[in-house]
Amino acid sequence: MAGIAPQESMTEYINHHLHHLQWKVGSGAFWTINIDTVIVTLVLLGLFLAVFIPVARRATSGVPGKFQALVESILMFVDDLVRETFHGSSKFIGPLSLTIFVLTFLMNFMDILPVDLLPSAAASLGVHHLRVVPTADLNTTLGMSLGVFLLVQYFGLRHKSLGLFFKEMVTVPFQTDQPVLKVLLALPNLLLRVIEEAVRPVSLSLRLFGNMYAGELIYILIAVLTLGMGWSHGMTYIMGPAQFLADFVWTLFHLLIITLQAFIFMMLTIVYLSMAAEQH
Repeated sequence: MAGIAPQESMTEYINHHLHHLQWKVGSGAFWTINIDTVIVTLVLLGLFLAVFIPVARRATSGVPGKFQALVESILMFVDDLVRETFHGSSKFIGPLSLTIFVLTFLMNFMDILPVDLLPSAAASLGVHHLRVVPTADLNTTLGMSLGVFLLVQYFGLRHKSLGLFFKEMVTVPFQTDQPVLKVLLALPNLLLRVIEEAVRPVSLSLRLFGNMYAGELIYILIAVLTLGMGWSHGMTYIMGPAQFLADFVWTLFHLLIITLQAFIFMMLTIVYLSMAAEQH
């Protein structure tokens, strides 16, 4: 990047790294598909299945190997959380929670890779734009959150009768035994229920997206510290160690963030499903 004006190169560098590899279907922007997000997500999903399915099939009751012990520890950790949080009965919650936690962690972990590693490899193949953190794409986090929203409604209908499901919409949280007040409070209860249900996917998606987008942007800003400086330039020898130190410290902190965000997304999913299965 030597020989390029620093201000111009920084702007171009940041814009380049925040641009998706896209496929536009038709003329409208609404149908634009971020191909890099789809590909990376599918690869990570395949990695998750390729690791956990063989371990599950080869699991033994004796002394497990180190890798099997690691997988079992993750499984037991998630299973204990499900047992403590979900008060209904469902064999679906455990595998769902494990999938959400591991897959979200893997997507978040892509942010730990060097900023230019995969984009440079893609550029050598003629692909000029590549973002490798699926959870830094709002489409991914919103899609996951809408999936959780639909599951919440499904669990509500499955664990309650259809009549009870819709009855709770107009009788909770304000409850009364007086018929006139029941009618008057039906609309406020319904409005509060609609707001509550709508806020959940929005908060889930924006929380995960905001943290991962900010983390990705910080890595890019750290990378531009020495951008446009030739190695003969004296500032490079000052900013180079500062860049390495900033990247190292942020990586240590970001490892906590990506794990915590995967944990929060999983826990909130379990809580929402548990609330949907309970009768008020």
